[in-house]
Amino acid sequence: MKALFRSTAVQATLAFLLAAYLKLCISTIRWRHENREVAERVWDAKGPVIVCFWHSRISISPACWDLKRAQEPRALISLSPDGEFIARAVSRLGFPAIRGSSTKGYAKDKAKGGAAAFRDVLKWLKGGGGIAITPDGPRGPAEQMAEGAALLAKVSKAPVLLVGLACTPSSKLGTWDEAVIPRPFGKGAIVWDGPILAADEADLDSLRAHWAERLSAATARAEALLA
Repeated sequence: MKALFRSTAVQATLAFLLAAYLKLCISTIRWRHENREVAERVWDAKGPVIVCFWHSRISISPACWDLKRAQEPRALISLSPDGEFIARAVSRLGFPAIRGSSTKGYAKDKAKGGAAAFRDVLKWLKGGGGIAITPDGPRGPAEQMAEGAALLAKVSKAPVLLVGLACTPSSKLGTWDEAVIPRPFGKGAIVWDGPILAADEADLDSLRAHWAERLSAATARAEALLA
């Protein structure tokens, strides 16, 4: 069964169906925004930006990015077989993928394409693009940041936006991250925090802990707005 799911034809079909369903949900959800002006200033600056949201919110994350106004985005997606499916789906939603993994750090995780992904992302940011990262993916632990986002921010000097997302009604999968699956015609909330710049002298572990706390707070705030 797993081999069947991971076949090219099946993944392409499922990705098409998932993208179509998520487009329906995102377009019919009534979105509430908090601190959107933070994102708008970054969009208007037209420079590079790193956007972080928790892995559990991938399905609704396209709602936070105005494709007509904001920087052209790319999504960092793992090289795992499951990542291929996700990459196909998010590409249909306007977020072409850069493939790699941040679980063990970009520069060190050569087996998962981390070093190549790090170079590709840096090149993309240098050209003024935006990169979307789930800093606790692809395998968690949930809401604990790997070093990738902080390291990328230090090296690239790009500002970081932390985005909390929530929607109701929704379902939660029995996955490690309790992935949120939206339903159409519901309510949603998007909360922005930042932009944040990583100081050259900042310790990576301190950045990871501080940013994770702020991202979890933004996500909790988005949930509270729908209560």
